[in-house]
Amino acid sequence: MSTLSIGRGAAPAAVNSPAAPVSSSPGGLPEVLLEARRLAAEQGLPYAGSVSPVEAWQLVQDGAASLVDVRSPEELTFVGRVPGVRNVAWASGTSLTRNPRFVKELESRAGGRSAVLLLLCRSGKRSAEAAAAATKAGFAQVFNVREGFEGDLDASQQRGALGGWRHYGLPWQQD
Repeated sequence: MSTLSIGRGAAPAAVNSPAAPVSSSPGGLPEVLLEARRLAAEQGLPYAGSVSPVEAWQLVQDGAASLVDVRSPEELTFVGRVPGVRNVAWASGTSLTRNPRFVKELESRAGGRSAVLLLLCRSGKRSAEAAAAATKAGFAQVFNVREGFEGDLDASQQRGALGGWRHYGLPWQQD
């Protein structure tokens, strides 16, 4: 049985208030993604760029991008997942063995190599690796979701208090 949960921490006002549409450039890509591209180029990132969890949720709500969770099936079951989001595991198992079919699975499940994709993992590290691999394979619009689902480790070496999808009160479920 699944239940819809709201993560710990207060949700930003933009999430709880009526959604303001993401503004787009004349070429069609939302301004937030153009800015992410600009920053990625400055930083020399090997993928299109990064967005915050709140920005990612807004882009998904506006139909401007698709969210793909790259965590393992075990993580989705035991930690939680975003409702209705596709899963293409970057790695799986207790040793997090890399999925050799990741690029092919991403292409078939997420709308092809030209789709605007936002990749989500636990902390934003594996999804950055997955975004780099997808970009190297010819995907042109793959972005990382900074902070991931659970955020960074805090001083007690625990996740959930320093950012992440759940921390901002964005929708998630746990089986």
